[in-house]
Amino acid sequence: MLKIYHNPRCSKSRETLELLKEKGQQVDIVEYLKTPPTALELKQLLQWLNISARQLLRTKEDEYKALGLDNETLSEQQLIDAMAAHPKLIERPIVVNGNKAAIGRPATNVLNILS
Repeated sequence: MLKIYHNPRCSKSRETLELLKEKGQQVDIVEYLKTPPTALELKQLLQWLNISARQLLRTKEDEYKALGLDNETLSEQQLIDAMAAHPKLIERPIVVNGNKAAIGRPATNVLNILS
């Protein structure tokens, strides 16, 4: 079963979820603003996505500037901890299939991880 880290208020997240359902996929929906991933879970997601923590950050969120996350000297762990504490900073949606993951921007990106 697929897992989607979903924000129902986000059009891209809704679009990705709809695409998965159209493809007949069963999806475990995690509303990550209500149930945020832990720092350890975020590390695993980053590994599956094959990106850095900075690449998963939503840089236009108010928290990004308020927390000084534009500081290039921050470590990977500091960025992960910030996303765990402030899940609004996490790019969305993230779809996981086993040990593969993709960000649904655009929604069709997630088709690459379907078996």
